[in-house]
This record gives sequence, structure tokens and C-alpha cells, in this order.
Amino acid sequence: MLPGRRYEQFETREDYQRACEQGLTSLRLAEPVAARHQVRMAVENHKDHLAAEKLEVLRQISSEYVGLCVDVINNFALLEDPLETARVLAPFALSVHLKDQGIKECAEGFWLSDEPLGAGFLDLPALVAILRQAKPQVPFYLEVITRDPIKVAVRTEKYWATFPGRPHSAMEPMLKLAREKGPAKPQILVSQLPKAQQLALERRNIERSLDYAREKLGI
Repeated sequence: MLPGRRYEQFETREDYQRACEQGLTSLRLAEPVAARHQVRMAVENHKDHLAAEKLEVLRQISSEYVGLCVDVINNFALLEDPLETARVLAPFALSVHLKDQGIKECAEGFWLSDEPLGAGFLDLPALVAILRQAKPQVPFYLEVITRDPIKVAVRTEKYWATFPGRPHSAMEPMLKLAREKGPAKPQILVSQLPKAQQLALERRNIERSLDYAREKLGI
């Protein structure tokens, strides 16, 4: 619903709120079209709204044709626990983006790197169980992206610009996890690899993820 990551895109709370209003207007215009054609729209939690804010969007739309594409990690960048996010959003899931990520602390916050399923820090069996309990038939889509790690600069003032009143202590569990789970070796800078190696890495990551999903997750 929003153009870019919340903590990177917007300088002020007012800028963020204007984008939210525009996104909601677009969704209200799209809903009658979806309803007329009986097509369901799955709106992703795309590092834009906190889980409670996303539920408020659904409440305002109030349509059986608008639900969620639940991404299992995106709200981590907004300092929300993945398992709790899944519990909150699962009842409204029309689809799931399944992925795993590594984490590493840095001076400005932490890096998130895309990893094959089972190679990152997410509790994927628990996440899948939560989503399946709420929506047994929900489809899972593998979203492993071969790219450079993404910085989440939680130690900068800009990060907090759209979260007035939110305690900065919200970042501590994520930084603690970064210290505990951070990789011993440097994270891969995919953009610096030759194209052939990028392609080989992507193929390997996808194949490992499919094997893990089949063998460990029953997908």
C-alpha cells in the first residue's frame, strides 16, 4: 500500500500519514472492482504498517474480498516479533510469503540477509503451524530473493520519525538477537558477484528452500 519501506521513505509522521491515506483511498477504489469480479486481493504487510495498523485498514475496508498476504519476516524490521505478528495477522491471510533471513548487528542497527529456508533465524515450523491453524488451506509462496543484505537503521533518528511516542527500547530484542545469531563469516554481497555466480547462488538457495519446505514443513 505504501511506496517503499516506512523507515526509509518518510521524513516525518505527516508524510507517512498522507501516504497511508492515499493507499487507503486506492484500496477503497479497487475493492468494488474485486468484488464485482469475485477476485480476492491479498494486501502484504510490506514494512509499512504495524500489525495493529494493518488490521485497522482491513476494518475500514470491511470486505470479504480484501485480506492479507502475510509475510513472515517483514514486520521484524518494524520491531515486531514474527510469531506474534503471525498470530495477529493469520486469521486474515489469503496467502503467505515464506522466507528465512540472517541477521547481523552494525553501528546503525542491523543487517537482514535473505537465506535459504532453515538457514536463518526464523522459527519456520512454528510460523507455519500458526498460519495453518488459522487458515488450513492458505497457500504458501516461496520468496527467497538473491540480493545484498538490507540495513535496518534502528539507531538513527530517521528510523523513529514515523513512530512518535514509541519507546526506543522496542529495538533491544532485535539487537540482542543480532548479537546472538549474527554470522561468524561476512554476509555475501550479491551485487559484487559475477552474474553467473549470482544465478548459481539463487538456484542453490531456491533448491535448498524447496527441500526444507518439503522435508521439515510438510509443504
